[in-house]
Order: sequence, then C-alpha cells, then structure tokens
Amino acid sequence: MRLLAIGRARGGPESEIFARYAKRIKPTLELLEFEDGHGAPIEIKRREAASLLAAIDKSDFVIALDTAGTGLDSPGLAKALKQWTETARRLTFVIGGAEGLDAAITTRADAKLSLGPLTWPHMLVRPMLAEQIYRAQMINLGHPYHRAGRP
Repeated sequence: MRLLAIGRARGGPESEIFARYAKRIKPTLELLEFEDGHGAPIEIKRREAASLLAAIDKSDFVIALDTAGTGLDSPGLAKALKQWTETARRLTFVIGGAEGLDAAITTRADAKLSLGPLTWPHMLVRPMLAEQIYRAQMINLGHPYHRAGRP
C-alpha cells in the first residue's frame, strides 16, 4: 500500500504521527513524496500530475484524495477499504499539491475519497489519512476502535 504525495515533509509532529500510523497499517503504508510544481496554477497541476502518473503502475488501484470525492464515515471507509483490498491490486492513495489534483489524476483514479469539505494543510492530510486507514483496518478486524454507538 502506498501514498503518493506532493510536497516534501521536513520532519516535525505531522511526520511523526504519520510514521506512527503508517507502521501499524498492514501492509505498511509507504510514502513517496514529489516536488511541488512551479509556474501558473494549470502548469503546476500538469507537472505534478506527470510526476504522480509516472509513479503509478497500470495495475494499481488508485484512490485520489479530492474534496469532490466521496465522504465516508469510519465504518464506511472500512467497508470501502475491504472492497478495494479484495481487488488484489496494490492500493495507491494520492494527495495533490496546493492547486489540487489535475484531471489526469482524477480520471485515472479508481476511487475518489474526501476527508470533508474543509481545506486541510497537505502535511496534515497525511497523518489523518494514515490514522483513518488504520482505524478502518481495526474495524474490519472486529476491534471496537471506532467507538460505535457513542452518543
């Protein structure tokens, strides 16, 4: 399982939280970082998409993080993750840069996932996604990690 992300983390608490959850995920969530694009917004997205697409294998099951994607609660993500895993394809999550994802990525994506309508710093999205993947795996294993039934 991989996470392709635009931007390079420079350490700090966000990176530490991501690493903590990435290790708990089975298989481990591997992070591949790509440089931010430069130029006009449309050119930035195009360049970032080219880098990302070069790292995506034809057989990958791609999940694009996009505000226009499907918003799921934790049990819903657990169900989706189970379905995605059952495809027997490598799961590849993609987080774009400040300009968002180019249409070439969202078109290539097998699924689009939204973490909600709020705008999040991209370095925070990484640990949030990793924690939610871990939570989904725990739900699928029958652990009460999601605190179902709480008021």
